[in-house]
Amino acid sequence: MPGLVYIVDDDASFLTAVERRLKLAGYEVEKYSSAQTLLDRLQGSERPGCVLLDVRMPGLNGLELQSRLIKLHSILPVVFVTGHADIPTTVRAIRAGAEDLLIKPVPSEQLIGAIERALARHESVRSQRSRLDTVLALLAKLTPRERQVFDLIVRGRINKQVARELGTTERTVKAHRHEVMEKMRVHSLAELVSIAERLGLIDPNENTGS
Repeated sequence: MPGLVYIVDDDASFLTAVERRLKLAGYEVEKYSSAQTLLDRLQGSERPGCVLLDVRMPGLNGLELQSRLIKLHSILPVVFVTGHADIPTTVRAIRAGAEDLLIKPVPSEQLIGAIERALARHESVRSQRSRLDTVLALLAKLTPRERQVFDLIVRGRINKQVARELGTTERTVKAHRHEVMEKMRVHSLAELVSIAERLGLIDPNENTGS
């Protein structure tokens, strides 16, 4: 489904032409003549979409805006468009996570293809972040003792080892373990380990157990 495209370019004729093309293709468009204007617009409010961004602009240039967006933890994908592509610029943009770098004049088919890929990636990242937020909220509901049990069992400790490390009984550990599974909404230890890995709480290559 077509989404929102933020176009940032100091070339007024390019802005108008691309806006027309994208609106005809069914996209919602917001256009900006400077990177700073978009940055101000996005502060505290970021709608799903992608950024179609010129590289060379007066003031804040495209690569600098990309860097600012990363620092703001924005997940908006960036598609660069430029009339002056060079290898260092291209490498820097792609390494920083740009979805694509297109050369002006951009054929409509190529432009739409890049935007479709960017919007699809944004939806995927938003979905992942949403799932992560849900898991973090569940984790926050664990009591301090349940969190200790969680941290140990995802590292492969069996109930007896957990009981010894926490100075409690196996029976108590089993009760805590049951509560952890219930609160985290999982049915197996494997699911719990997967959650811990996704949250970066354990290294997937970590040698679990004792």
